[in-house]
Amino acid sequence: MSATKPLLAVEDLRVEFPTRVGLVRAVRGVSFTLGREKLGIVGESGSGKSQTGRAILRLVAPPGRLTAKRLEFDGVDLLAADDRAMRGIRGDRIAMVLQDPKFSLNPVMTVGKQIAEAYRAHAKAGRAGAKERALEMLRAVRMRDPERVYRAYPHELSGGMGQRAMIAMMLATEPDLLIADEPTSALDVTVQMQVLAILDDLVTERGMGLIFISHDLNLVASFCDRVLVMYAGRVVEQLRASELGQAKHPYTRGLLAALPRIDRPVKDLPVLRRDPQWAEEGA
Repeated sequence: MSATKPLLAVEDLRVEFPTRVGLVRAVRGVSFTLGREKLGIVGESGSGKSQTGRAILRLVAPPGRLTAKRLEFDGVDLLAADDRAMRGIRGDRIAMVLQDPKFSLNPVMTVGKQIAEAYRAHAKAGRAGAKERALEMLRAVRMRDPERVYRAYPHELSGGMGQRAMIAMMLATEPDLLIADEPTSALDVTVQMQVLAILDDLVTERGMGLIFISHDLNLVASFCDRVLVMYAGRVVEQLRASELGQAKHPYTRGLLAALPRIDRPVKDLPVLRRDPQWAEEGA
């Protein structure tokens, strides 16, 4: 990352949820900066990856509690911003692509109407202009027949098409930061590569920042610029993506060792070792 001011600065981010059995600390003191680059966040399910992404947009539902020493986006203090200011930022300057389009797209609205509606919520555009923008974005995410997809309902699309429709909706306003939460986990390899190529082009051509949340270490190592490794709500290691194979933390080494290798088959994969101390402050 260059020496210029970061696009996003996060310091000591914490997300907690009170429950009947005690306080659940989902995110524990996460700190990082992001430029106009591709930052991967990896870890097991429950490590706090998605909660970190949602917390950046202040999407922590009560009774959950979000705190941070600093949560700043392009000079804007997100902690101090009121609800109106946050509504202007969400979907406009910071967008988030969720994991499964089946649960994110409205099943009783056509895909085109949803993209156009999201665009009109943030841009001064009429119906005709919003429709043209929606078709433009469907073409940008390489839909084969954008007119047909525009008129289609979500259940008429394949998983890969639904995911690309979600990306089109989130990118219609040309955000400065895109948070992509497992955007390729349910896709076959060919479609996965197409989606990654789209995201890569957007970062390169538009100068967008990207937070890519995933459990696929090999994918993150080949696609991202830097990686944060999370365990039990904490960042246990930060390193360049190209150096992920030389990670030092025992948790990261364990994740890598648990990956099957076609070129180096073994009878049994090692069991991932976890140490409760890794989740403690200062560990």
